[in-house]
Amino acid sequence: MDEKAWLAQQFEENRPRLRSVAYRMLGSLSEAEDAVQEAWLRLDGVDSREIESLPAWLTTVVSRQCLNQLRTRERRREDSLDAQVLERGDDFDLEAEAQLADSVGLALLVVLDSLGPAERIAFVLHDMFAVPFEDIAVMLDRTPAAVRQIASRARRRVRGEQPAADVTRSRRAVEAYLAAARGGDFEALLQLLDPDVVLQADAAVSGAPAPVVLRGVRSVSKGALLASARARGTQVALVNGAPALVLAPRGRLEVVLTFTFDGDRITAIDVVGDPERLNALTITVP
Repeated sequence: MDEKAWLAQQFEENRPRLRSVAYRMLGSLSEAEDAVQEAWLRLDGVDSREIESLPAWLTTVVSRQCLNQLRTRERRREDSLDAQVLERGDDFDLEAEAQLADSVGLALLVVLDSLGPAERIAFVLHDMFAVPFEDIAVMLDRTPAAVRQIASRARRRVRGEQPAADVTRSRRAVEAYLAAARGGDFEALLQLLDPDVVLQADAAVSGAPAPVVLRGVRSVSKGALLASARARGTQVALVNGAPALVLAPRGRLEVVLTFTFDGDRITAIDVVGDPERLNALTITVP
């Protein structure tokens, strides 16, 4: 086997891990694939004899590519919500992104998106893929001690406060609501929702000039069933310390559903899509 064929074989063996690294950093399947492809293009132009460890070299190239994309993303933070939606394009594959989000943890992607580029790189590489701080320091152009502090700060932000024991019951109800909405189970929704439940969706979600309000268990249940496609891309997270649902295509927060309870029954649902309201929420991984 010649050198080029051997490198191609080694690259394909490393591709799943590289794709996983890039997706956790970027929260986007297409951007992750671009970062991995860039690693292959660079590998094709180097002398393999100069590479001490091919997996480590590939991880470094992919991570630096992700870092560049994250820094570009930071510079675009001032873009409007409309511009961000248009940027996703009409070819956005909700089903594929939902499957990846399930495997990674959508709540984690949402929290990671709130980290700065250096924090995100340090946390993902060290805490998820056990890359030594010394290697990450080279990528970030920092000292190992500084990278250790960056990762520690990111870790605290990701974990947030531990949920109290009494949150468990509410979380089960939210999980059951999500399962019923995904599965189109109207009867299950009737059991979970209070007869007088009220759902309010702000104008950013509804597209109407004013918030939309649904009243009564049947009306709210029907609304949940109509949103079953979106529910497949939604997961449970802690929002301001309470169980809630988040929809975040490519790890970018778009919609949050918060709940009010009376015992095991859901009495109110607030659907939040307004960027200012979303920015005011604190989201942590359960």
